[in-house]
Amino acid sequence: MANSKKLQRLAWLEGIRIFAAVLLLIYHAQLLFTQYAFTPQPTGLIANLQQLFLATSKLGGSWLTQALSLPVWFGYQFVDVFVLVSGFSLVLSLKGRSIEVGTFLRRRILRILLPFWTVAWLAYPVLWAVGKWTNSYIPDAWHTFAGMSFPILFDYGGELLLPTNGPWWFVPLIMSFALIFPVLWYLMNRWGSRNLLIATTGITLVYRALAVYVFKGHPTYAIVSASAGWEPFVHFIAKLSTFVLGMVIARQYSQGKGIIFWKSSRAFWVGITTYAVGFIAQFYRFGWIFDDFLLAIGLTLCCMVVFRFLSDRLKLGAVMIWLGAYSYSYFLIHNFVVDRTLNLYVREQLPLYYQVLPWMVLGTLALSVIADQVTPLLVKGAVWLWNYTDARLTPIAKIGWTPRVGESVRYGSKSGWTIQQVERVVHDKAFYLCRISDGKKTVWVNQNDLRQEVAVQQANV
Repeated sequence: MANSKKLQRLAWLEGIRIFAAVLLLIYHAQLLFTQYAFTPQPTGLIANLQQLFLATSKLGGSWLTQALSLPVWFGYQFVDVFVLVSGFSLVLSLKGRSIEVGTFLRRRILRILLPFWTVAWLAYPVLWAVGKWTNSYIPDAWHTFAGMSFPILFDYGGELLLPTNGPWWFVPLIMSFALIFPVLWYLMNRWGSRNLLIATTGITLVYRALAVYVFKGHPTYAIVSASAGWEPFVHFIAKLSTFVLGMVIARQYSQGKGIIFWKSSRAFWVGITTYAVGFIAQFYRFGWIFDDFLLAIGLTLCCMVVFRFLSDRLKLGAVMIWLGAYSYSYFLIHNFVVDRTLNLYVREQLPLYYQVLPWMVLGTLALSVIADQVTPLLVKGAVWLWNYTDARLTPIAKIGWTPRVGESVRYGSKSGWTIQQVERVVHDKAFYLCRISDGKKTVWVNQNDLRQEVAVQQANV
């Protein structure tokens, strides 16, 4: 029963992920179709509401359509929900075990980069072909190369990625949080959750004050005249407290306490109240210092209530878990779909915009599923190509021994592996690939990555 409840709670988390990704698609579609008719300005609540209703009137349709379009203008707020959920999820991924920094970073960074590379390497040729066929936009060669080379070519603000896919500025941000997570986890265990949250919140608020008044920047969602642009606000310090809050909530959840166990009514009203304060604050320059933190808390609490209801009462947990698994690829792909669909097909036709919008949502999901299915195949092909190249270029003298089935070997720094299968892949150099197992998992590796247990023991002596 406990496992069932835990599954349902994780189901609502996955529901939030896919909902956030879908809403970001609709948000970017609405911005592009209306040519950025509304973005929050530091001119106060009343002035922004007036501009908001004026922008919404351009979307036409019935009063219901316009009412549904109003919250879409604030879809960017789910970026901070992603940040909070990321901190929460990384702590849960440890499953109560101590962190092995090298293993954690390798797995986490590959989990970010492999889907990214899949989407980038598949998307750019498609964009080129579509551009040639329709005589329209084609990504320039330099930024295509930069996107396909990320993070070897890397700048924190994402300027190398923006010209081909604007929302990809978020990828360097989540990479940064993955890199700093082991340090934050160490400090959480050393200082305690409360002290870490207080310290990082102070750091974030001071940094954001500097970003507004000293660096002369503006948040990513506002388009205003600022000498530093939005770059000060894409630095991970600008959202550090939100990420750490997610970590703290996860730590409390693993201990059977915290806001995850609040009653729905309490979570909803605290969420609404917190969100309201953050919502008003975003329209004032002073509010830029703390609004993202409050918006993330408020939105996440309200979404938790809604998706917990869908999971527990309507039994949609399995569906949300399935959809949530594709949320990252959905985010990576969605802007390609929006940009090409609106610019090449919809253009300024309002009825057609509403007809096509559901298909963009579903089409992006289909492409996400395909991308996630292709990723392991590309990885397998890359590994094969590396092994083949390594075999061709490695001198015979470096090989040293012939692996045998049943032989005990050391893989990396760990012993206890046994060779289960050996394949000779390059006949003229007698180079081998080995399938090895430690009793828990099985992998194919290059012979050069293995050492004989006997040879290791003799070296130690």
